[in-house]
Amino acid sequence: MRGLRKSYRSRPVLRGVSLDLFPGQLVGVVGENGAGKSTLLRILTGDLAADSGVAECRGAVGSCPQGAVLHGAFTVEQHLRFFQAAYGLNSLDRAFELLEQLNCTGYRKQRVETLSGGTRQKLNLVLALMHDPQVLLLDEPYQGFDWDTYLRFWDLARTLCDRGCAVLVVSHLAYDASRLDTLYRLDAGVLHETGQSATGGWGS
Repeated sequence: MRGLRKSYRSRPVLRGVSLDLFPGQLVGVVGENGAGKSTLLRILTGDLAADSGVAECRGAVGSCPQGAVLHGAFTVEQHLRFFQAAYGLNSLDRAFELLEQLNCTGYRKQRVETLSGGTRQKLNLVLALMHDPQVLLLDEPYQGFDWDTYLRFWDLARTLCDRGCAVLVVSHLAYDASRLDTLYRLDAGVLHETGQSATGGWGS
């Protein structure tokens, strides 16, 4: 990203955001509500055009939005098959592997409307990952997770980085900042690199 700027009418939301995200990096961006996090992610996924600046990506992108892109009437496996067709995948082997890693295999035949919020978020994450993207963009990815799944998420994120994936985690509040390679704070549309607190939470 280089100099990304975005305003809504006369209100600036992003004020020249620049960031490099490299293969194998696990990077966090934290910010209060209204800091510009959602706008930044929409630009990076191609859902919104920046007013100025450049965002370039080399490789396939996986995006896990905060709002699950799911239909309550369909089962977990039906969602996987829809996305298999969209991604042009030959099999669901990777998707089933991810379900296993997130302890979600037992829900394959259940309709989404019967699932808890945390289980829906697991499926949301699997859909973002099942095509093995080179860049993964995560918006509040562990919302609704229990502690075991929260730990599984961080293990999975590090495994992805070890495989060469670049992972960006965006949140208004998170912990375990020591698991990140780099942490940034988005404040009033300006991105600042920040340290990690001694308690393991986000730096300030």
